[in-house]
Amino acid sequence: MTQTTVKKSKKKKNRRLTPVMKLVCIVLIGISIYLLYSVGREVMTTLELRRQLAEVEEKLEKVQLENERLNKEKEKLQDPDYVQSYARGNYMLSKDGEQIFYLPESNSGD
Repeated sequence: MTQTTVKKSKKKKNRRLTPVMKLVCIVLIGISIYLLYSVGREVMTTLELRRQLAEVEEKLEKVQLENERLNKEKEKLQDPDYVQSYARGNYMLSKDGEQIFYLPESNSGD
């Protein structure tokens, strides 16, 4: 054999994976798969949390609007004229000597 043939045969022998190298490769592949799975799970959790955050922010906005409306109503109820008007309109209360008449609703077809 010539020297080049001997070198080529040594290279072929070096290309073979030893059992230890095979085990290391399998372990590295396993670790890689686990890490990819963990990252995927974290991404899904992040997406779910963002969805929940959007829902909660929407509810918060509705509650803030309701709170603003109620605060305005509270301010109006501090005015005695408004309270009297509100009570007369919603609860059919009358002033002394005043009479309330109920009128029938008109039909749009008549």
